[in-house]
Amino acid sequence: MKPASRIEATIEVLTRIQDQTRVPMDSVVGDYMRQRRYIGAKDRKEIAERVYNMIRAHARLGWWLVKVGAQDTPRERVIAWLALGEQIDAARAKELFDGSKYAPEPLNDKEAKRFAHLEGRSFDHPDMPVDAQLECPPAYAESLKTYFGKNYEAEMAAFLEPATLDLRVNTFVLTREEAANSLKKDGVATTETPYSPWGLRCNEKAYLAKTKALTKGHVSIQDEGSQMIAYLCDAQPGGQVLDYCAGAGGKTLALAAMMKRKGRIVAMDNDEKRLMKGKQRYKKSGLADIIEVRPLDEKGRKWVKRQKGKFDVVLTDVPCSGTGTWRRNPDMRWNTYGPELAELIEIQKDILERASKLVKESGRLVYATCSLLPEENEQQVDAFLKDNPDFEAQDVPEELGKRYMRLTPHRHNTDGFFAAVLMKKSEGSEAA
Repeated sequence: MKPASRIEATIEVLTRIQDQTRVPMDSVVGDYMRQRRYIGAKDRKEIAERVYNMIRAHARLGWWLVKVGAQDTPRERVIAWLALGEQIDAARAKELFDGSKYAPEPLNDKEAKRFAHLEGRSFDHPDMPVDAQLECPPAYAESLKTYFGKNYEAEMAAFLEPATLDLRVNTFVLTREEAANSLKKDGVATTETPYSPWGLRCNEKAYLAKTKALTKGHVSIQDEGSQMIAYLCDAQPGGQVLDYCAGAGGKTLALAAMMKRKGRIVAMDNDEKRLMKGKQRYKKSGLADIIEVRPLDEKGRKWVKRQKGKFDVVLTDVPCSGTGTWRRNPDMRWNTYGPELAELIEIQKDILERASKLVKESGRLVYATCSLLPEENEQQVDAFLKDNPDFEAQDVPEELGKRYMRLTPHRHNTDGFFAAVLMKKSEGSEAA
């Protein structure tokens, strides 16, 4: 594709994202590319990166469009982005908007004038509100300012950077050092993650699909913060473990490796299609023997009622706002693809109550989210502990947040994660 065609494709993708507000951006971009097999790999990469970078600058672009008197349309956003984000000049803009086949229509007089006003400027402007500078949605600003306090700007600024590419090593099969050496042979340089004992961080963007480590199930793509949720479960060989909201099974695999394929893990989720996708991953990893997959359908819920007090560990990685994933899912700042926050809080509360009944005495209930919001995290757990005095919070390592685990890009270079380890008291400890 010629450069002008990539710009036209960017406008088309942004238009689709604007029109399909209930569909996540990565799905919209993926569908667009699948319908256009003729687009080469380098072109796909450039188009996708430009789209993601523009969504990361959503609020700032919107502020500039208002300032120069432009309508908020995908085309106007691209024009503003090229001036502010890619710092091109008027001559280059004219080349990219030349009206040729598969290229955008030429800039009209008003567009050219607006471009000239933006040319040479940066995104920063003294009149721009702080929340816009930090791309913080109005719906969450008050809660995050209250929680982060004086660190609000530093914490939120870190979410503007692209996410790291982290891998979890399947330590049942090989050591972290062996995995790193295998990846190195395939041209992927990595560094050991500072918190997860199983983690490797790619030193730069890497194409992993054809590496032996990934194809053989020796590594899985998983943010270090997500790995730490599994780590806090402290699943032991021979134990009975329930991953209550397992999804596609990323943490299930981590738990199975911790248990050295000894014991039993039950993976459950109400999204049966997604849950079943994990089966092939379990088999490839060599850990399928101890993993039992049960959809949370009517039959599954009846089964759960019969499991009172049977599990050493119950992990509840509950549905949440996803605010902690803004680095890799910047569209989630501005669009909600599932239940609203108030409904999510009720769902989380219900899951905690149901799951707590399945924990053995002296067993662990681990509550986790990929959210930044205290309403979904500390407040949710504190309310549960108040209503359930037979559970008590266990402190996490100090570098993770002391009482509860709180990870952020600014402090830990991970996505935003929360986890609480809640121990069920034994009868003896209750009596004491």
